[in-house]
Amino acid sequence: MKRFLKVSVLTFLAAAIAVSAAFAAPVLRMATTTSTDNTGLLDVLAPEFLKDTGIEIQWVSVGTGKALELGKNKDVDVLLVHAPVDEKKFVEDGYGVNRREVMYNDFVIIGPPSDPAMVRGKTVKEAFTAIAAGKIPFASRGDKSGTHVMELDLWKKAGVAQPEKEKWYIQTGQGMLNTINIAAERDAYTLTDRGTFIKYEDNHKGNPPLVIIVEGDDALFNQYSVIAVNPAGGEHIRYDLALKFSDWMRSKKIQKMIGDFSLLGKRLFTANAK
Repeated sequence: MKRFLKVSVLTFLAAAIAVSAAFAAPVLRMATTTSTDNTGLLDVLAPEFLKDTGIEIQWVSVGTGKALELGKNKDVDVLLVHAPVDEKKFVEDGYGVNRREVMYNDFVIIGPPSDPAMVRGKTVKEAFTAIAAGKIPFASRGDKSGTHVMELDLWKKAGVAQPEKEKWYIQTGQGMLNTINIAAERDAYTLTDRGTFIKYEDNHKGNPPLVIIVEGDDALFNQYSVIAVNPAGGEHIRYDLALKFSDWMRSKKIQKMIGDFSLLGKRLFTANAK
């Protein structure tokens, strides 16, 4: 009798697991930037996506360069990234389809309140030129992320040869929040998206060691887009789920949620789906 009960329980558990697996939510695998993760935006959107569609999002937070590589290797189904030039090449080369703009914020240069390079209120070009000329510490992500790509472009536009081995140029090889923390430790400047800076500011209860020094320049615009990975040659790619996510991100409801997402009373992203 006891043996029969044990077998019955095991049979029941096996059946329960099978039923659970059969009714498990389909999973969308996404590669995204550290800014969408660090700010907490995805922690707000993911449960809503599951509720609205029955689809679970599993994401990895990396720099845009790494995210695009994951897409090329078909390790994910969809990307949420912010390096337009690289994204367009990714699509042109056949790795991605249906690139759709969904939101934006801007980049800012942050640094010590004392502003040792004396660049507060100047243009980005003037600021980068002065930082390089004065050999003032600058922390770079150095990871081919969207932020790093933007930074390299800004050095170029400022007429400054790409810093690499200079002692004042600190390449962290880490995400945005870690890079900001390293910059704070070294009394250095760094480039960050505004959303991540607000999160950093919130972590320090509104009194962060580094502050915004340069902002508002048109060159600092920061666009985010959703790109579905091309399913050709990858039968495991959930292209249908990627398109559902893309459409969902561009819906009026979610565009409003993105626009309403804030910390310290400050909006981190602006929705701009077309």
